[in-house]
Amino acid sequence: MSTQVLERPELKDADTGPEMFHYVRKDKIAESAVMGTFVVALCGETFPVTKAAKPGSPVCPKCKEIYDSWEE
Repeated sequence: MSTQVLERPELKDADTGPEMFHYVRKDKIAESAVMGTFVVALCGETFPVTKAAKPGSPVCPKCKEIYDSWEE
């Protein structure tokens, strides 16, 4: 009788590209970060705030388009 070793392939999530940050209401950011509540971005995506964007971070194109349309 012989023994074989079966290697398990590494499982990774699909590559979704660079992480994008969204525009959300400023007054909801701290609450979400502390309490874990969900915020709604301008594009409609909902999520809990877990990170702060740094200058130069990629921004959701839909959020940017909506935000820029308000400035005009």
